[in-house]
Amino acid sequence: MLITLVGGRVVPSFTHNWLARAGTGRLPASFGRLDVATVVVSAAALTLWIAIPLALGTAAALLLAGILQTVRLARWAGDRTYREPLVFILHVAYAFVPIGFLLTGAGALGLVAGTAGMHAWAAGAIGAMTLAIMTRASLGHTGRPLTASVLTQGIYVAVVIAALARIGAALLPSWNEPLLHVAAFAWAAAFLGFGFYFMPILCRARRVLI
Repeated sequence: MLITLVGGRVVPSFTHNWLARAGTGRLPASFGRLDVATVVVSAAALTLWIAIPLALGTAAALLLAGILQTVRLARWAGDRTYREPLVFILHVAYAFVPIGFLLTGAGALGLVAGTAGMHAWAAGAIGAMTLAIMTRASLGHTGRPLTASVLTQGIYVAVVIAALARIGAALLPSWNEPLLHVAAFAWAAAFLGFGFYFMPILCRARRVLI
């Protein structure tokens, strides 16, 4: 819900700012009734999931939330941001929110492992969004240009691989152990990579851009 609320403001805002500088074209849709409906349905679906996780009504609410979250994300013009990974990763990270709802809804129906959706939220949405915001804030607050270096892009790739592997481990029991190893190593590479790359930047004086 925190990513739905805060990410729902931050992602389209940063996207709008970057696209506006890049030139003309489709911009993210403004916050409106669809966003309100998405937040309300998502909160209700999660409440039902906590209280009665395997009920048919819970599954329906989770699937509806997943559909609304998907439509909401599609309205933010993320497809136009692939040229700047620092912005594009925000959309990739948020995409794990609807994926989590859809997988959790399918899990409530007994179609997939019930933990798959939780891994989409935890490893995908939380993990990737955390790194997306940390890298952007680290660059911005130290006076560096807001663009992703090759190493920063590697951090993004690693955390996405970790999330997909962790989800896959839940969905494919026969591949559970190798996928868990992939997820663990990729997760460690992403966060250790952030530490090693950004620690020197964060320990130096802020740059003054002229």
